[in-house]
Amino acid sequence: MDNSTSIKKNSLNSISFGSNIILNLIFLICVVACVGPLMLVLSISFTSEQAIRNGGYKFIPREFSMAAYDYVLKAGDAIWKAYGVSIFVTLVGTLLSLMVICMYAYPLSRPTFKYKGFFSFIAYFTMIFGGGIVPWIMVYTQLFRINNTVWILIFPYLMNAWFVMIMRTFYKTTIPDAIIESARIDGAGEFRTFFVIVLPLCRAGLATIGLFCTLNFWNDWYLPLMFVTERKFFNIQYLMYQTLVSIQYLTSGSANFSEAAVVLAKLPTEGARMAIAVLSIGPIIFAYPFFQKYFVKGLTVGAVKG
Repeated sequence: MDNSTSIKKNSLNSISFGSNIILNLIFLICVVACVGPLMLVLSISFTSEQAIRNGGYKFIPREFSMAAYDYVLKAGDAIWKAYGVSIFVTLVGTLLSLMVICMYAYPLSRPTFKYKGFFSFIAYFTMIFGGGIVPWIMVYTQLFRINNTVWILIFPYLMNAWFVMIMRTFYKTTIPDAIIESARIDGAGEFRTFFVIVLPLCRAGLATIGLFCTLNFWNDWYLPLMFVTERKFFNIQYLMYQTLVSIQYLTSGSANFSEAAVVLAKLPTEGARMAIAVLSIGPIIFAYPFFQKYFVKGLTVGAVKG
């Protein structure tokens, strides 16, 4: 009886050969759609400018050239300093942001917290209304006075109300109230319960929010544009942005002058744009394999289960 029941369940959950082929083809198309553009960008960055002008974009370089990377890397030490700033900001900013978000979201998930409605309203309110760019700039330049420091690249992104809501839901669906009550009976305080019991059980949620925070800090170029004038505090995204703006200026505004035309003819404009993209996304792409194990679980937690 048990064997027949298990056979029926297996037959209901099994996938036919034809359906398996169709699903694999769909996933293969999705992989090509995601990886294809990245491979095209990489190929163009290693293609000579003349070959791009004559033959257009190709997945396989018709004429291999490192001119685009030579042009971009002429910044020398500035590139590696900018990488150092980006790595420091990303690591420190992600850790601090996770601490702020998790510690704010945890009380909101506990039914015994008296003021959770008030603090939830504050988080919701900031998602709908903002003070505007002028007060925002005045706070960091006149009140905190952290412009032209590395901390200006970290502090504005420490708090994210949407991430707080995600983490609060994760706490509610993952941490049973019985565990918290057991810790209190054993004499554990709020901070010990949070750091020793709650956080180790929320690795999937931490990985999910951590990945989002990492992408925010690594891809940011807006904060250096608004608050940083000293070159030593430029991150890699803003340095690449300046390089791209310089290329666009030469290709549009100065093309009528004879000297600029000579420079423009030797300038790997298309290849340099793609080289900038490769240099900008290179390191962060290696973070995904480390987060992937927990990322899917963190997104699907709390879903309806049959």
